[in-house]
Amino acid sequence: MGANLKIFVGYDSREDIAWQVCRFSLRRHASANIDIHPLKQATLRELGLYTRGPDKASTEFSLTRFLTPYLAAHDGWTLFVDCDFLFTTDVLKALKHVRKDKAVYVVKHVYTPANTVKMDGKLQTTYPRKNWSSFMLFNNAHPAVKALTPEVVNCETPAFLHRFSWLSDELIGELPLGWNFLEGEYPRPQQTPPAIHFTNGGPWFPQWQNVHFGDLWRAERDRYLQSMERGVAV
Repeated sequence: MGANLKIFVGYDSREDIAWQVCRFSLRRHASANIDIHPLKQATLRELGLYTRGPDKASTEFSLTRFLTPYLAAHDGWTLFVDCDFLFTTDVLKALKHVRKDKAVYVVKHVYTPANTVKMDGKLQTTYPRKNWSSFMLFNNAHPAVKALTPEVVNCETPAFLHRFSWLSDELIGELPLGWNFLEGEYPRPQQTPPAIHFTNGGPWFPQWQNVHFGDLWRAERDRYLQSMERGVAV
């Protein structure tokens, strides 16, 4: 099953180092080969797969994330994850929670954001099922996922997409909180979560140096930079 997992990481040109560290942490802990790709809006526009006009979203991948299963082009499991994640364990462990009768698996957060501003000064918004779409494990073989075509992604409203209105509720499976642990929104746990999400802002921004688990992110960044100096492929 691990060999069939494809991963697409949301890419934002303002957060290149976040994407690099996210990818590095995924590969460093993986117990089997995983395919990891950056989801770049500019490339998707060049390919004619993303044709929406400019929006005011806080990231460049706000809506392109929903192209993930189409881009994966296989019937296995595909993961989309925001670039502001740090993985501290093998991502393939998430697959032990899945069943093939579900179309997608997410962490079903129910919360009100603690901050009114996030990342590099972007306004924080509140809406139903917020942050469910920041870690989505797609069952590409499911008919409901196959119906999530580029036409749907390009024509439907952001609310329709992010609130999973393209699915019936019983098709949305639930993952344990640790697979999308929102730093700053939940109390710091005693055990390190498997996937830390710096949703409000991470240590790559000067004003977000004192976040929980920031030391782990900086250590992972240093490993990545050292690997680049040694010429080790990542």
